[in-house]
Amino acid sequence: MIKLVPPKPFFYKGGEKAVLLLHSFTSNTMDMKKLGKYLHKENYSCYAPLYSGHGLTPEELLTYSPSDWWQDVLNGYQLLKDEGFKKIAVIGLSLGGIFALKVGQELDVNGVVTMSVPNHREASFLQKRVSFYAKRYKQLEGKTEEQIDLEMKLLQNMPISSLVEFQQLIDAIMDHVSLITSPICILYGELDEPLYKESAETIFRSVTTNQKTIKGYPNSKHLMTLGNDINDINKDILLFLNNLTW
Repeated sequence: MIKLVPPKPFFYKGGEKAVLLLHSFTSNTMDMKKLGKYLHKENYSCYAPLYSGHGLTPEELLTYSPSDWWQDVLNGYQLLKDEGFKKIAVIGLSLGGIFALKVGQELDVNGVVTMSVPNHREASFLQKRVSFYAKRYKQLEGKTEEQIDLEMKLLQNMPISSLVEFQQLIDAIMDHVSLITSPICILYGELDEPLYKESAETIFRSVTTNQKTIKGYPNSKHLMTLGNDINDINKDILLFLNNLTW
């Protein structure tokens, strides 16, 4: 049996402009490493929290809920405040993008960047994501197919209340997108499911700020920060950040 090393938060300290980087559901801070390093070279300070249960076993992941993950985001924002940063932007991918919208609705930020944000997701779809993560995790642990099948059956019986809460969270945040008055940059991959383009257009229409941009990337799937358009995406995000009123 291989013991997998859980990923960690990262903090690249740079200049006085700080960026809170938020990863996606069932993933980890590796989503944001390349972007964080790129922005750090451009003198931005970058912090990426790791959501509770993420990077751990799927069974542990399901013991946490979106309210725990939102608390991790709040703690990350507070960490930057405690470090003395007065200028903070937030960048999020998928679930991280949902949280970036919530940060834009509830906290004081200079700018918001979202990537691959869903405007709705059924709990049953989220359960499939967990199953996919679970199978991959167990394979990496070196378990036999027989053992994996047995554990996957047990996993199917675990309560999915956290995923229902996740579905409700997405709906609630989408209902209040008009509260966002900070400049916003909305990105999506054109090779992702069509719903992500629709979602990007809905967010673009609904935000109150008139400082807003939207862009699709032709060679990108869901995990845009790790895909084939990464250089263009990094440059576009940097341009957006550089043009903010800090």
